[in-house]
Amino acid sequence: MYHIAVSFDVPADRREEFIAAALEDGRDSNASEPGTQRFELIVDSENPNRFYLNEAYDDEEAFDVHCKGEPFVKFFAIIDKFAEGPTWLIKGTRVEDNA
Repeated sequence: MYHIAVSFDVPADRREEFIAAALEDGRDSNASEPGTQRFELIVDSENPNRFYLNEAYDDEEAFDVHCKGEPFVKFFAIIDKFAEGPTWLIKGTRVEDNA
């Protein structure tokens, strides 16, 4: 499974707009992209204007499909002018314990 985690900082007055756009991206990605396994929006416990996207895909190819998909493009069209990010925190394949 391929995992990514990114952070975004958003102005306080655009917080609700960011949340709505991110949640829509997650819903639409889960509905239309079979390789999307998890799409979570998390707010930072100390900074209410910092958000994390924690996502999982079947593999890196499924993530690439997501990046070209309509939900992804729409999300960035909405947040591009006000959000700082994404700042990459994780990008890689989970190491399985086969023991």
